[in-house]
Formats: sequence, C-alpha cells, structure tokens
Amino acid sequence: MNKQSQWNSILTFILAMIGLTIGIGNIWRFSYVLYSNGGGSFFIPYVIAILIMGIPFLILEYGLGFSFKASFSKLMHSIRPEFEIIAWMIVLFVFIVVIYYMVILGWDFVYLLNSFNFGWGENPSLFFTNNVGGSANLAKASSFNIPTLICTLFLWGIFWFISYRDIDKGIGRISTIVIPLLFILMTIIIIYAFALPNSELGIKTLLTPDWSALFNINIWLAAFGQIIFTLSIGQAMVYTYASYLPKNTKLTDEVLLVVVTNSLYEIFVALGVFSVLGYMSSLSSIPMNELISEGTGLIFVVFPHIFNEMGVLGHIIAPLLFTSILFAGITSSFALFEPLLFSLCDKFGWSRRKGVTILTIVACTASVIFSTGISSHLVEVIDSFVNNFGILILIGAQAIIFGWFYGVEKVIPYLNEFSTIKVGKKWVFIIKYILPILIIAIWIFGLVGLFDGSGLFEITVDLIITIIVVSLSILFTKLNPTNSTEKID
Repeated sequence: MNKQSQWNSILTFILAMIGLTIGIGNIWRFSYVLYSNGGGSFFIPYVIAILIMGIPFLILEYGLGFSFKASFSKLMHSIRPEFEIIAWMIVLFVFIVVIYYMVILGWDFVYLLNSFNFGWGENPSLFFTNNVGGSANLAKASSFNIPTLICTLFLWGIFWFISYRDIDKGIGRISTIVIPLLFILMTIIIIYAFALPNSELGIKTLLTPDWSALFNINIWLAAFGQIIFTLSIGQAMVYTYASYLPKNTKLTDEVLLVVVTNSLYEIFVALGVFSVLGYMSSLSSIPMNELISEGTGLIFVVFPHIFNEMGVLGHIIAPLLFTSILFAGITSSFALFEPLLFSLCDKFGWSRRKGVTILTIVACTASVIFSTGISSHLVEVIDSFVNNFGILILIGAQAIIFGWFYGVEKVIPYLNEFSTIKVGKKWVFIIKYILPILIIAIWIFGLVGLFDGSGLFEITVDLIITIIVVSLSILFTKLNPTNSTEKID
C-alpha cells in the first residue's frame, strides 16, 4: 500500500512540507525566542543554525526517504536489526505529540467559535482556566473542560476523514487549499498589525540587538533548538513525506525552498505579533515586557485582551488569527501522525484506511485525558519531556547511525542527480562530526532544565510515558513483519 502512495506533483509535496514545518509554534514560540535571546542579534546564531543543522539534516532526510521509499522502522532495521527499536521510539514519541497537539487545536477552535462575539469576556485568563485549558491544580484532574473535549473530538473526526484517503487525495489535496489560505490570512493580519498606531514600538523592542548575548552559550543553544523545533528535523516526518516523492525530483533545491519559506514566515509573524503588542502597550500604558509571553499565555490570554480593546476591528482580526492557527496546526498534525502510520502499515501489511482508523481511535481516546481540568499543565509537562528528552536524544542517535553505520555517501547520487545545488564532502563532514556533537550538547542542557524543579507529578508522568514508549517499541520490534524486510544496498 505505502509503496504505491505518491504525491501527484512536486508542488503538492512542497506545500505539504511547508504545512509540516509551519505550525502553531511559528506563531506563538518564535517571537518569544527571538525577543528573549538577544533580539536582532539572535539572527546571527539563527542563520548559522540553519546552515549547519537545519539544511544539512533535512537534505539527509530527503535523500534517505526518496532513495529507500519504505517506512522509517524498515530503514533502521535494514541498517542493523537492533536499530529498529530506535525507529519505533521516534515514531511513538512523535505520535504522542499529535495527541496533545490536537488538543491545543481544540483550544484554538473554542476560541475561534468565541471570537465573533468575544465570548471570553473581560477576563480571558479566567475563561481559559475555567473553560478551555484548566490549570496546574491537580484537584481538577477528575473534571472535564467540555468545550475543549467537544472541539477536540470534532477535529479528530475531520482529521480521520482527510487522512484515511490516499496520501495525495487526502493530505496533498488539503495542503494545496489550506497552505495558500494560511499565507493569505497571515498576510492580512500582518499588514493590519503594521498599520496599527505605535506598532513600531513593538518592532523596535523585538529587533533591538543585544550584542553581548552572542557570548552566551544559551543563546546559541536556543537557536539550534529552535531550528530542530521549527523544521521538525530527525522526527521521521520529513523522511516519511520524502518517501512518497516521484522520480526526477530536485531534492536539495526543494529543501532550500522549504527552509527559506518557513524562516520568512516565522520572522514576519514575529514582526506582526510585536506590532500588535506595541499597539497594546501604548493603548493600555502597560510596559512591553509585561505583555510579552509565549505559548498559551500569548495566544489565549494576551491577544484576547488586545482584541477586546480593538472593538469592531478586533471582531475581524480575531477570527482570522484563530483560523490561521487552526490551518497551520492541522497540516502539521497530519505530518506528526504519518510516521507511525507508515511504519505499522509497512511492517504489518495494514491498508492505509485500517491504519488511520485504528490510530485515530487510539489518539482520540488518549486526547480525552488532555481535556481535563489540568489540560494545559499536562500538555506542558509532556511536551517538555517528549521534545527535550525523548526526541532530542534520538535525533542525536540518528545522526550517529546515518553518519557512521549507514554511510551518508550512499544518498549523494540521489541528491545530486537532478538538483541544481549539489552536496559533497563538506555536507558529509557536517553530518558525521558536527551534528552529533551539537545535538547531544543541546540535549544535555535541555535535560538539566527539564528536571530542574520537577515534582512528583511531573516525574511520574515522564516515567509513565517512558514505560509506554519503550514497551511498545520492544513489542513492535520483536513482532514478525507481514511484509518482507530488504537490506539496503
């Protein structure tokens, strides 16, 4: 089934890849990372991180997916059978992300429905706590936020309807519609934001460089971490999408196109976000540093406050913003879902429809856990553990495996055959030597931050996830495949 799946055009693939990389993190994370890590001076480590990590690793994943055209678990098994468990751990961690990612989209959908009449009222923070994301009060773990639950289940239904179709007719078709609409909506929002009174205050606050920050190792780690996060490198998503590519594909050219598009998008969104914050600061006389936050605080608390102040115009911009977040998130959710689906179908001979249906039921059921009164706290705990601990160390393992056990030189002919931009010894050197060191260093620093101040609840949740991922990875590795496993040449 999966070997027959294919994008019907390069344009469809590029739009799907842009949908993969552009997610809710571009909207609510990058602006804060940029501001809190040296402002304008952050662009120096940011660009270096793209050149040293983002582009080389994406080129590797494109080349592997295009040349092997099988699931990630089969690729790793073919390099060495004992490496298959690493593949299953990666795709399972990524699958966990899509479970709570859909809940965040459920929060956004609640806000979208309330954006027409400002249903969050005069106190958006209280609205979020009581009706949408809950709080860190563990006593509320037994209660449900009904709006979040209903909206999340509804989105899972839409997700299944699109995803169970063939890759091109489902994800491909929706990407060709949603991604252009996303860019149109965000362009409207950003142009409007630039036109707001005192918007330049926000942009100046964002871009004012702190050159001394360049001597802080944490700024550089933040830049490389941002690239891993925003481009979804090493998470089997890019590899899986590339495995559906047709022949005669200019692989490295398309990597550069996707990277440039993603970077320009998140930079301009950051400028738009801070333009709005600059307007809000001047309107309310609240200092910029008190308005600036990331994640749920920015999107679901600060922005609704701003929309309340805007009046009629807020009723226009608010639906556009929450629709944009929904569009950006839904295309990323397909990519998060695909690696485990492809691996299970490829190993056990499931049809795509069977695999999508089973995994959607599992994920939808698990999403219910994230719809309780501690929804946002649980999402934060699991997101930190999955990304800063699980996925990151496994990306480092991949860099070592592909560089030293597989031999990245094997994919160079596929990469250079049709591409205008060629790769060679410098690219191989980066993959084999530079990336493993960088990724492991980022993982060590992230590990310290992860467990610093963690309580019993956080440690218990992390332990449960570890047991589930490791147990299932061992099970899927030990089970005999229905489809034959071939050795990579």
